[in-house]
Amino acid sequence: MSRADETRDGVALTNLDQALFDGSGAIKRDLVDYLDAVADRLVPHLRGRPLSVVRVRPGQPPFMQKNLPRYTPEWVRRVPVWAEASHREIAYALCDDRRTLLWFANQRAVEYHTTLAVVDDLSRPTHLVLDLDPPSDGGFGAGVAAALLVRQALADAGLAGAVKTSGAKGVHVFVPIAAGPDAEELAAATRALAARAERLDPALATTAFIREDRAGKVFVDPTRSGGATVASVYSPRLRPGVPVSFPVPWADLESVAPADFTIRTVPGLLADRDPWVEEMPPPQRLPADLVEEGRTIPIPRVQAMHEGRRRARARRAEGG
Repeated sequence: MSRADETRDGVALTNLDQALFDGSGAIKRDLVDYLDAVADRLVPHLRGRPLSVVRVRPGQPPFMQKNLPRYTPEWVRRVPVWAEASHREIAYALCDDRRTLLWFANQRAVEYHTTLAVVDDLSRPTHLVLDLDPPSDGGFGAGVAAALLVRQALADAGLAGAVKTSGAKGVHVFVPIAAGPDAEELAAATRALAARAERLDPALATTAFIREDRAGKVFVDPTRSGGATVASVYSPRLRPGVPVSFPVPWADLESVAPADFTIRTVPGLLADRDPWVEEMPPPQRLPADLVEEGRTIPIPRVQAMHEGRRRARARRAEGG
């Protein structure tokens, strides 16, 4: 075995001295060492949730992997989930232990995206999530400002959430929900909260699903529900410097930057703590009026599809 290869927890780790990806400033060993260092904090947030990963192979563009490849070891736990979009069953991994995480690390899986529901009941998400996505020419500060609007909208509804950097330039707000509501109810409440945040400052925030309609505003994504996935807390991201999605106290949000949290800095910042658990409020009852309000708001993807067709017809009419 060369110095670039080793074994941990029965998992053969290979080519550890290879560059991770262009612009990463890291080698594969850095990724493996990071994931191993935070495994006891990361795995509990992955456990029991169907997992999608973003992998990067040398000389190839990154790709998202949902369906486990045939060569996956038998000891990797998996769950079959019907994918309506592709009309097929997908074998999702469940990353329930350090060994599985190390296997993914050796597969050069950089990003870890989970469902909002656990495998025991995929119809009932455990969290309501609002994803704040600044425009291409906007910075992290704009995302933070939109997150503060979301916090106000939550408070007005009697709810509280925890916030983390996305690891890119966005911000994620998670609201733990007490058992009961199904995916449709959570989706409706998400739409209502996004709309309320937009109304607080329509010059800053927008819920426009079609990118060209956002006019340089922060997108308050009302669609992170149902079968949607989100980058896990402590997941690295495939960005220069390999930043990490990291929890931040609300009081500190305006004084941090995504580059503060990378695979090199996070293990030292964590020490023996799990700040995501510390910052997360207890599960809360979903207000019925929020659900009812959300049901009056069109489902964004459906609305965007109809609008796209309408615009295409208009363009054809102008051209004809």
